[in-house]
Amino acid sequence: MSNLVSVPKNGSLANTNSNSNLPSWSGWSNWLDDVFNRELPSVFTSNFNAGISLPKVNIKETADAFVVEMAVPGLKKSDFKIDIDNQTLSISSEVKEEKEHQGYNYNRREFGYSSFKRTFNFPESVNDEKINANYDNGILSIELPKKEEAKQKPVRSIKIS
Repeated sequence: MSNLVSVPKNGSLANTNSNSNLPSWSGWSNWLDDVFNRELPSVFTSNFNAGISLPKVNIKETADAFVVEMAVPGLKKSDFKIDIDNQTLSISSEVKEEKEHQGYNYNRREFGYSSFKRTFNFPESVNDEKINANYDNGILSIELPKKEEAKQKPVRSIKIS
């Protein structure tokens, strides 16, 4: 064996064939701790969803409605599924794509798959019978109109008599 270990009287181990270019075991231990305890780059912590990431959403409130806007370019109206269930709005999409390209002496096939699902709870003040959706220029817009009794009434002045 090429690695001889001598055991001194104090009981600690020492490698007699030590390489001075390598850090001590405690150095390696600190280095490993540093590697495994630091935060991972965002590429490792992002949502790995084949094809597209989770779409970004804006939700705004007007006097008459709530409006959900979702940025989802490159899709068609038929790619979306929008459901309402007990004051929960669910927006999902599943797209499967298959392309075949003929080249000089080869064929290349590409398979594509992307999906997402976002859900939102909406207040009881929403009239779920009159919800409508529109998709234009890559923006899916869903209007959740308020019930008449929940709509904000304009400020009015009261004259003193």
